[in-house]
Amino acid sequence: MELQRLDHVSLNVGDRSRSIAWYGEVLGLEQRGEARRDDWPVFMGAFGACVALFQAQVDSPARQPESTGLRHVAFMVGRDDLARARARLDEHGIDFRFEDHGSAHSLYFPDPDGNVIELTTYEP
Repeated sequence: MELQRLDHVSLNVGDRSRSIAWYGEVLGLEQRGEARRDDWPVFMGAFGACVALFQAQVDSPARQPESTGLRHVAFMVGRDDLARARARLDEHGIDFRFEDHGSAHSLYFPDPDGNVIELTTYEP
């Protein structure tokens, strides 16, 4: 068996309409299709940079930072897009953390449900 690529990341969200708007406005991901039921996904973005949003059926307890579970969802961007993303996050009042990894620069920030998103460039 050979895995070809990551197809998408599925996230259960507390308010899917809010998340659709956030992923569209903040990350610029285009909505692909409509969900007819809560347990059907709404895909945001092109495959290879795609998030599937499901309406959560149960509220989750708050996770502690660095606890077991999904650490973050990372998207690769170019150097100029990382700078544009920083400005867009500021425009939306979203707190973020910058990290210099030596060979890469990254921004980390939460989505409306607290899932951490990373934007990273290998063109520092």
